[in-house]
Amino acid sequence: MFVKRRLAVILVAGLAMCFGLGAVLDASPADNDIKLPKLEFREVKLDNGLRVILVPDHSAPVYSIDVCYNVGSRNERPGRTGFAHLFEHMMFQGSENVGKGEHFIQVLNNGGGMNGTTNEDRTTYFEELPKNQLDLGLFLEADRMKSLNITQANLDNQRNAVQEERRQGIDNQPYGRAELDVDNLSYDNFAYKHSTIGSMSDLNAATVQDVSDFFRIYYAPNNAVLTLVGDFDADEALAKVKKYFAGIPSQPEPPKVLLDEEPHYGERRETVYDPLARLPQIIMAYHIPPGNTPENYAMQQLAIILGRGDSSRFYQHLVKDKQLASEVGVQGDERIGASLLYIFATPRPGVKVEDLEKGIDDEIATVVKDGVTPDELAKAKTQLLRQFIERRRSSLFTAILIGSYTVYFKDPNLINTILDKENAVTLDQVNAAVKKFLVRDQRTVVITLPAADEASKAPKAGK
Repeated sequence: MFVKRRLAVILVAGLAMCFGLGAVLDASPADNDIKLPKLEFREVKLDNGLRVILVPDHSAPVYSIDVCYNVGSRNERPGRTGFAHLFEHMMFQGSENVGKGEHFIQVLNNGGGMNGTTNEDRTTYFEELPKNQLDLGLFLEADRMKSLNITQANLDNQRNAVQEERRQGIDNQPYGRAELDVDNLSYDNFAYKHSTIGSMSDLNAATVQDVSDFFRIYYAPNNAVLTLVGDFDADEALAKVKKYFAGIPSQPEPPKVLLDEEPHYGERRETVYDPLARLPQIIMAYHIPPGNTPENYAMQQLAIILGRGDSSRFYQHLVKDKQLASEVGVQGDERIGASLLYIFATPRPGVKVEDLEKGIDDEIATVVKDGVTPDELAKAKTQLLRQFIERRRSSLFTAILIGSYTVYFKDPNLINTILDKENAVTLDQVNAAVKKFLVRDQRTVVITLPAADEASKAPKAGK
């Protein structure tokens, strides 16, 4: 269930012909003022603080429920990391009226699907079910919010599951250490410095009391957003929400977390010798502003221009023309606090890693000096439009987006305004942001080399 931010694929599934996507993809720069239908929603806050967002959509006889908790690894403290992700697992271990593993059984046996994900800023749980199972989804989510079964046996079981997930996904994967180290080097603030999946020693140290306290503080109705999207009557759905959730008591507000990152003074570098890697890899990370800000939107569009797709600058110049890289990509994240723009690159076999790094630096120097072009910016906006349409076509992804926007930025209406904010980004804003944020003093570079390279440099016996 754990999803690494930088390797997570966009939550999309096919083309949204219902919104005329074919016409969108052929749009000229002047056509980027295309308006999607406004999503009408109803928002209610229960007396216990639960924020409820209802989005009726009668296009298919299904509904989706997303419960997004305002908790992620940013809320953890030193010595007790990995709790947010551990709870993503614990929440499927049964509650007062639901047996261990029964949550999955009930949803799947009734024709639905479900999952949960955790990152630095939020933990979200979701189901998609037929419309006649609205009570089931609400009951299951309310029962575990109210009365999760926290026992030593469940803690031990899920602690072991999370540790095995770390072994499989990080420790025993090529470049796994580099994935963790790039954030560790990039941040001084502990909130974002440590990994979401947590350390083995911290997970071992967790007690039932630790877990109970974490649940009480962060898994309360006043720290959650419930979003329903699908085929239901809003009044009837709200009455059912109140039936299942209104009696869950609120808790004191969780401690505030400061997410500011002081400016760095000098580039930070690390070389990792990885026994599982067969090829070198470069990860660069530049600090950028928080999500839902004009400068973050500008850097998101720059990421597309530099590194998304075969027409991007990095692909054209580093992969195709100079043949320095076999893979290269750029991704900007949108955290509640200080965010990062990541560059990933793998050199072509036979190419020195330092030559690829120089090639990347040359491309960055060019974009800083000359800026991006109007056509490049128009293409980036069109790609963002396509991405958003593909997400909006699904009741599930719509619910997840609304819940995340509400937790991250306290603005569920961002589902209706985000395209306007992205389209408002000007060429001058992007080029100004390039000069401001693609600064070597504010970046981290992690180079992974195969462990065999280190062994070959070791002094021979008797030398």
